[in-house]
Amino acid sequence: MATRPIGGYTAPVGRYSSWVHIFDTSQSMVVPFEPGKTVRMYVCGITPYDSTHLGHASTYLTYDLLIRRLEDLGHEVELVRNVTDVDDSILPKARELGIDFLELAAAEMARFHNDMDMLNTRAPAAEPRATESIEPIIELIERLDQQGHIYTIDGITWFDVATAPTFGRLSGYAEDTMAAFAAERGGTPTDLRQRNPLDFILWQPSADDEPSWDSPFGPGRPGWHIECSAMSWAHFGQTLDLHGGGTDLIFPHHEAEKVQSELGYGHTLAHHWMHAGMVAYQGSKMSKSLGNLVFVSELAKTHAPQAIRLALMGHHYRDDWEWFDGDIDDGQERFERIRDGVARGTGPDPQPTLTGVRAALDDDLDAPRAREAIDKLALAILAGEGTDPSSGDGLREAAELVGVNIDPV
Repeated sequence: MATRPIGGYTAPVGRYSSWVHIFDTSQSMVVPFEPGKTVRMYVCGITPYDSTHLGHASTYLTYDLLIRRLEDLGHEVELVRNVTDVDDSILPKARELGIDFLELAAAEMARFHNDMDMLNTRAPAAEPRATESIEPIIELIERLDQQGHIYTIDGITWFDVATAPTFGRLSGYAEDTMAAFAAERGGTPTDLRQRNPLDFILWQPSADDEPSWDSPFGPGRPGWHIECSAMSWAHFGQTLDLHGGGTDLIFPHHEAEKVQSELGYGHTLAHHWMHAGMVAYQGSKMSKSLGNLVFVSELAKTHAPQAIRLALMGHHYRDDWEWFDGDIDDGQERFERIRDGVARGTGPDPQPTLTGVRAALDDDLDAPRAREAIDKLALAILAGEGTDPSSGDGLREAAELVGVNIDPV
């Protein structure tokens, strides 16, 4: 049996059939995902200060594939995807450009929505914004204050991780690893005012040119982590079936979100946690500072959006992987084979392909295997194999299971 190593755990591949199975970060293993009729899903959205790049696209494609398979099984999926429109990334960018931060957010969200529409991802049921959620954010901090989980120094309110015995259990990281990630991902572990280097900011004073709101902790603005806790609770008011995002959010963002939600609201935040790997570019980390971001909108100028989906599907969602310039050409060729196979129509019995695609998705969203099953049928049709007149329609259906729509000729 093939295996896929993840950290110290080896997950079996090709084993399941009755349920969708996913790798649950909090359990460090592949588990059955068995929600009720309606699936409550919260996926961390973007901070809208730049265009949608392939890292974003790969992450949101992951959850779109899951949503489509759940819908295929008869579930209704209620997806909430937040917008972090006030934090330590968007405010400096707006200052650099000399525009209001909300103007920047509006422009980049319009681009993001256009890119997500091009990629044929399911739209969220709600898209709450941090700036529109200040009241529930303050209410949650007050709850934590009443329970003795916070402290304020020089106008900055921190969460005191010493009061949270479960802090660190989601990630399972060692303390030095958590400190390193905190420093890299927006934390303040070297601030000597903190009681613990891993304490994180809930509320902070605003600079003169930054937005500010009144609060019991002084005027200012929220920290990053508290925003998602308040927004998910304000919408759902109960435990999520699944919380998702990229692996870079496991710590500190999701670790902080989990502990403050569960202490503040007194309920389990999510039954399952799911994370998508990071995307590099031809041997280097993909980042704005290196100038090597690959943007969805640029790829779509020369290639079909379906080709972008198919290219991204060449990698398992949990893997960290590299994008190469030739990947999009491979995706385009696969798309054209599917399109031409659908148009030709006659070929092998498509039912084994449909079964294989569903089985691959049920097996921890094995998108590469699903893609190969679809491509194999397309190649067989184009090679003149088989006499089943429903083959083309079956190929179309298989492609649509993974969000690759083929327009009628």
